Amino acid sequence: MPQFVLLAHDYPAPHFDLMLEHANTLRTWRLTAIPQLNNEYSAESLGDHRLAYLDYEGPVSGNRGSVKRIDRGALEWITNSTDSAIVAIRGQLLIGRLELNRNSNGWTCCLKALLAD
Repeated sequence: MPQFVLLAHDYPAPHFDLMLEHANTLRTWRLTAIPQLNNEYSAESLGDHRLAYLDYEGPVSGNRGSVKRIDRGALEWITNSTDSAIVAIRGQLLIGRLELNRNSNGWTCCLKALLAD
């Protein structure tokens, strides 16, 4: 089952890296805050990262600070396109439907409650 990880990253300024496993890579976004239920945040799409970041904590190459794992868990893809990534996630901290959508101003991120099956 695919996984996700949320890392605290201290470079160039404190932020969070949200990484979603897909096709042997991690689709990655920079977030300004840990997603909270029903709150929308701006997000910045970053390049794909290596799967090694699912397990990694420590210094980042190129003197780009360090990362620390905040949460990790399983995910199920609902939508995956160039303009949208929607997943059901189950971590220790984050549980719900995470929606990342691109609009004219960039990307947004919102965590919503999972609906009962």
